[in-house]
Amino acid sequence: MSPEKNPQYMKPLTAANKLGIYLQAAPDEFQNTPLTRSDLEALRKDPPAWLTELQTNGPFPKDVVARKLGVSIAGLARAEITDALTASQIAELLEDQPDWLVKERRTQAEVRAEAERVKAKEEARRAATNRPAKNRR
Repeated sequence: MSPEKNPQYMKPLTAANKLGIYLQAAPDEFQNTPLTRSDLEALRKDPPAWLTELQTNGPFPKDVVARKLGVSIAGLARAEITDALTASQIAELLEDQPDWLVKERRTQAEVRAEAERVKAKEEARRAATNRPAKNRR
């Protein structure tokens, strides 16, 4: 691989998304400085203490909160969860299991089951034909 002659820079928000952290909780230097791909790789390989702390304890962005709770981002919105949550707040929700969380987790499980059913049906239909499978992921 050749060295970067004209490195491409990404916005701090993009870098935060790739690292799975909440941008507003990151240090000002990170929030205000565009990063290159090599800068991002360096952060991944040897994360500073602040990055390790954010990735472990949060606060986490909505997509990470939704994944940890086992619900969709839309489910968080329906429950009016708009703020970033910390690991302890997520653990508390998982322990207490409020009604909205139980309902949203059930809905998410149904959506996943339906997606699996449709995928299996499509695979069975393809297997029954003589057409080659498409290489999609």
